[in-house]
Amino acid sequence: MSLTLLLGYFAGFLTTVSLVPQVVKMWTTKSADDFSLVMLLIWCTGISCWVVYGVLLNAVPIILWNVSTLLPAVAILIMKLKFKGRYTKELKLLLNEKSQVKDLKN
Repeated sequence: MSLTLLLGYFAGFLTTVSLVPQVVKMWTTKSADDFSLVMLLIWCTGISCWVVYGVLLNAVPIILWNVSTLLPAVAILIMKLKFKGRYTKELKLLLNEKSQVKDLKN
C-alpha cells in the first residue's frame, strides 16, 4: 500500500471517528440546540457530493470514509430535528418551577 493511499485511509478514519463523541453527547443530553440546521444540511450535501466524486474517480478511500462519515452526520441531522428546542423547553420549565417555589416561600 502506498503512503498516499495510507494517508487517505488514515485521514478518513480520523474525520469519521471525530464525530462519534458528538453523536454520543447529543444522544445522552437529548439536545442539538448548538447545531445550525442549515449547516447540517449543507454538510450532509457536501459529504454526499464527496461520495459521488469518489465513485466517479473510483477512489476507494474517498468513497469508504465519506459513506462512513455520512452515517453519523445523518444521525446528527436526525437528532437535530428530533430534539429541536428540547433544551429551551426544559429550561423554561425549570425556570417556571423555580419561580413557583419562590412564590410559595413568599
